[in-house]
Amino acid sequence: MLNRYPLWKYLMLIVVIFIGLLYALPNIYGEDPAVQITGVRGVAASETTLVQVRDVLAKENIASKSIALENGAILARFRDTDVQLRAREALLAALGEKYVVALNLAAATPTWLTKISAEPMKLGLDLRGGVHFLMEVDMATALSKLQEQMVDSLRSELREKGLPYASIRKFENNGVEVRFRDQSTRDQANSYLAPRQRDWVFANLGNNSLKITMTDARLSEAREYAVQQNISILRKRVNQLGVAEPLVQRQGAERIVVELPGIQDTARAKEILGATATLEFRLVNTSVDPSAAASGRVPGDSEIKYTRDNQPVVLYKRVILTGDHITDSTSGPDEFGNPQVNISLDGAGGSMMSNFTKDNIGKPMATLFVEYKDSGVKDATGRSVLVKQEEVINIANIQSRLGNSFRITGIDNQAEAHQLSLLLRAGALIAPIQIVEERTIGPTLGQQNINQGLQACLWGLLTSILFMVIWYRKFGVIASTALVANLVLIVGVMSLLPGATLTMPGIAGIVLTLAVAVDANVLINERIKEELRNGRSVQQAIHEGYQGAFSSIIDANLTTLITAIILYAVGTGSIKGFAITTSIGVITSMFTAIVGTRAIVNLLYGGKRINKLSI
Repeated sequence: MLNRYPLWKYLMLIVVIFIGLLYALPNIYGEDPAVQITGVRGVAASETTLVQVRDVLAKENIASKSIALENGAILARFRDTDVQLRAREALLAALGEKYVVALNLAAATPTWLTKISAEPMKLGLDLRGGVHFLMEVDMATALSKLQEQMVDSLRSELREKGLPYASIRKFENNGVEVRFRDQSTRDQANSYLAPRQRDWVFANLGNNSLKITMTDARLSEAREYAVQQNISILRKRVNQLGVAEPLVQRQGAERIVVELPGIQDTARAKEILGATATLEFRLVNTSVDPSAAASGRVPGDSEIKYTRDNQPVVLYKRVILTGDHITDSTSGPDEFGNPQVNISLDGAGGSMMSNFTKDNIGKPMATLFVEYKDSGVKDATGRSVLVKQEEVINIANIQSRLGNSFRITGIDNQAEAHQLSLLLRAGALIAPIQIVEERTIGPTLGQQNINQGLQACLWGLLTSILFMVIWYRKFGVIASTALVANLVLIVGVMSLLPGATLTMPGIAGIVLTLAVAVDANVLINERIKEELRNGRSVQQAIHEGYQGAFSSIIDANLTTLITAIILYAVGTGSIKGFAITTSIGVITSMFTAIVGTRAIVNLLYGGKRINKLSI
């Protein structure tokens, strides 16, 4: 019989719409200002911490909506942002640096919905508020470090082989020039080094010099490594800030995008993310006369660095260990109450430190603090020029063989020690980064964007419904019902997808989808009217209308879907957001327009004697 659906199709339609409605519901409950407490260095918050948090808030007379311990983190909810900020200050002072106390926005979804994993859509930076950074990796510094490693490696290998050289200096294009006393020694060095260093290109320069450069493949590998490692370290630093749902991704060859939704302390974020502090441990050259050091006369294997009091210290150029091997660092007072930073090294770093200190007991070792700062000068391209600042913060005699753990002192105050330990814990950047673009979106502006987006959706929906009801009457009401169901399904699917984030372009995609979602019903309704004009019966006209329009609807929506998939594949950020919502909207609109409206039409008209349609 024409225009009849089996029971299972009606049940399927009801189940799909019910699930979509269920998972769309959390979006109407909004968010609570909250404080999130998580342990650092892999330590999880416990019941003891929970009791401590409750005691601190009670002592400060700060009322909370709820305090819960979930998955090793404590989440305390408050009624407004003023109470939230007071709570954070109180908890920071009480908990110290063992925990990260971060501002957050927590979904106010009822418990019965959270039990079925129903959560609101994740909102992007433009809707939730937060900060956007576009950072550029300083490749010149990264390659300069590689050049310094070449120099150290050459010195070690030539000494090991017993080949005397007059000087080693940096050369243009990230190369190194080694000058020998005679041509014969140079040729011996070339023959020895070339088979051992496949990433280097050797060329004779003059009668007794050797020019060494890195291959293009090695330079390309170094650039890629600098970007990837910086991304990894930035992610660790974002975790130190305690930001929920951050975005850290590559953009182009040398740039990194960092988006921190919901963050309110933007100055702190900029300070932590852009900091380039690291440590170098070097041996002090005690054989140099102080007067010679003051006048700048030092051996070729040494250089002068200065303490905070501007006192010169002669250090060997060879770096024993860098901050790259630091796996953990904490700050606190020593036995005399002075600030100190406790350092833990990885396996390789521990072995290097152990082997070096074993052979140098009784000798002084210096801790050199290295940082890159903005000089205030711009280069030809308009980018800030970074200057390297170095300061000897500690000199101590090696009393015994050191291993994976030791401490450094000589730091001015506890705040400085805490900042240094945080940066070292997150990792030292492989190369300095510059913030070339910064955008801050306040929570108020984010809410304004949401309100405007909702208004656009509402007016688009109402306009489409009004047109359909006036033009197609009862069939217009049926199409409008499918349109509302389509919106519910879009929101439900967006809430279900773990990686989907709603942005302003995403809202534009939803509005566009709603505006064109009635196309399928327009095609169906016009085809039904055409069949009625051709003398078909009502039942035949409905059947032919849906069947005849089906291929056109599929073709039109399939081309849109293909375009959206391409946009998602090649686009970034907001373009992906637009592509996701458009793709979901196309699929759900086809389902509601074809299956949904057909089910209602079959229910109303199927198997009945109808002489006239309200269309």
